[in-house]
Amino acid sequence: MYTIGIDVGGTFTDLVAVGPDRVAVFAKSPSTPEDQSLGVMTGLEDLAGKLGLTRAGLLANATRLVHGTTVATNALLERKGAKVALLTTEGHRDILEMREGLKGNRYDLRTPPPEPLVPRERRFGVRERLGPDGAVRIPLDEASLDAAIEAVRASGATSVAVCYLHAYRNPAHEIATVERLRRALPDIYVSRSSDVWPQIKEFERVSTTVVNSYVGPAVQRYLGNLERRLAEAGFAGSLFIILSHGGMAPVEEASRLAAGTVLSGPAGGISGCRRCAELLGVADLIPFDMGGTSTDISLVVDGRAALTADAGLAGERIALRSLDIASIAAGGGSIASVDAGGALHVGPASAGSQPGPACYGHGGTAATVTDANVVLGYLGAETFMGGRRRLDRAAAEAAVGRIGAALGVGLQQAAAGIYRMVNLGMADGIRLMTLRRGVDPRRFAMVSFGGAAGLHAVEVARELEIPRVIVPVAASVLSAWGMLASDLRYEVGRTSIGTGRVGAEAIRSVMAELEAAALARMTAWFDGPVRIERSAEMRYGEQIFEIDVDLDGIALEAPDLTDQIDQRFHRRHEELYTYASPDQEVVFVNARVSAVGDVPRIGESAVAAEPDGPAQARATRTVFLDGPKEIPVYDFGSLMPNHRICGPALVESETTTILVGPADTLTVNALGWLDIAIGRP
Repeated sequence: MYTIGIDVGGTFTDLVAVGPDRVAVFAKSPSTPEDQSLGVMTGLEDLAGKLGLTRAGLLANATRLVHGTTVATNALLERKGAKVALLTTEGHRDILEMREGLKGNRYDLRTPPPEPLVPRERRFGVRERLGPDGAVRIPLDEASLDAAIEAVRASGATSVAVCYLHAYRNPAHEIATVERLRRALPDIYVSRSSDVWPQIKEFERVSTTVVNSYVGPAVQRYLGNLERRLAEAGFAGSLFIILSHGGMAPVEEASRLAAGTVLSGPAGGISGCRRCAELLGVADLIPFDMGGTSTDISLVVDGRAALTADAGLAGERIALRSLDIASIAAGGGSIASVDAGGALHVGPASAGSQPGPACYGHGGTAATVTDANVVLGYLGAETFMGGRRRLDRAAAEAAVGRIGAALGVGLQQAAAGIYRMVNLGMADGIRLMTLRRGVDPRRFAMVSFGGAAGLHAVEVARELEIPRVIVPVAASVLSAWGMLASDLRYEVGRTSIGTGRVGAEAIRSVMAELEAAALARMTAWFDGPVRIERSAEMRYGEQIFEIDVDLDGIALEAPDLTDQIDQRFHRRHEELYTYASPDQEVVFVNARVSAVGDVPRIGESAVAAEPDGPAQARATRTVFLDGPKEIPVYDFGSLMPNHRICGPALVESETTTILVGPADTLTVNALGWLDIAIGRP
């Protein structure tokens, strides 16, 4: 029986299958942005072929399929989501535009205000009011609600967000509104804030619910199409979707909480890196995921990836917890350009999969990072994707040549400039995740994955003085591979802030209620072992922003429960900001419980074979490294544990290419992975 991981990227769809022998087999297929399920089904055909099966035979023997999707991401980035209407408490319909009273750059007086996902003419007030304690101050007015529902109908909205003031304390008015909406407009997609994010902070709750309604119909439609296509092809197993917090959930949960899939794809890569940390015995890693359109960067510290509630995308606030990932508009398809002042830029625009880089031969004419790598000789035009897809070197040279002409430099210098610029941009992204947070990147190892990362990882690491780069065998499909290492996860939270310090009995009570709710949902999905994780969002009394505090290991029955929680908060505050204030009042704002269903881990075992001699290059190639140089090219699949290669060199597989610099030394570890020691030139 097989488990299958599928990650849909901007350029390629990556697929991994692990069978009874626990060996991972992977494939790549071009993504189909118009309907991602088409590319998924084509990729499954390719994957089955590599296993010597038909697609129907593979799916009939698959017990679990885990999928990361960019449908919500693309809908938000491209502003192609649903036509949303907002029902909110009368007098509060402008919260979306007022936001938090802040703007991204407070010193730029010319910055236009962000355009809300719901324009003012589709935001309707309803007469009702709850107090901050959840008590009804003004009952839900049925005539006002009926008028608002008729306004929604007249507006042509296809989705509705319901967000009433203080509904996190008492959802009764929102529940009644949703019931009435569904009777009057049965085909409309509805989200209510007390279901999506039932916590204090009005703007965050409204924004998150609106995003959920904006992307929800597209996610629901896509997952429905995918389920249907898979069933027609013979799949009878369980389909799970990776959510932004790195856990997975069934299709119905992903459709309900569509905003939680906004970082679905990158989350699989972080799960893969956590698994890498376990297998390597290396606690601190920098995941470096470079694909066709973007690069995703995060941190794994002490074997754990950080979660954040401060995420957002395309200027929209999404308060649901997600893995802390920085995305940079730098990938293999990033387009190079020269501005009017003669300065070279790389990105943020991307050629995507259609038409793609000029060398793909699909009609693209813009010079991209991939074209520069072809011109420099790093990417083999004849060996790309194992020789199944030849690249057009002449088209790459023509595109990069136009950049060189605009800069007044030669072809190789222009390509080297593109290569250098994109590397510096990605290095700056890692600085944002490390140095600006007081973290020294030199004590980390970098895990290079994604189809394009291998050609850039060592130079980015060298820029930051990171001493070690690790390239797993499944590097080009690590996000899909990592999805098979993800657990089922359901999170539930509640605001517990009061007028004074929250007592131990109140904390025990709310944690018990949340635990019961989380376990009930998880056991409906999963019959395996389940563990509980507890955390809280806390702050000092004079602060307005909370920090996440891990409460695992604290016994709820302890007589000094509140003191232990306060001490844990002080310690975490000092870790983040270098100081703590034990004499200040501590405010317990939100309680959170996660039920985690532990699924079997994907297997990786040591490679049994030993080399019978030094690594043998299969060819040589002329590349540009401060001038033309003939260097050896090795086949990734032929390298054995303990093989050692001194750079410069190239290592090629069917799905990725790795550049080893002149000062670097590559060693193959016991898993067959590449472990590159970064030297100083």
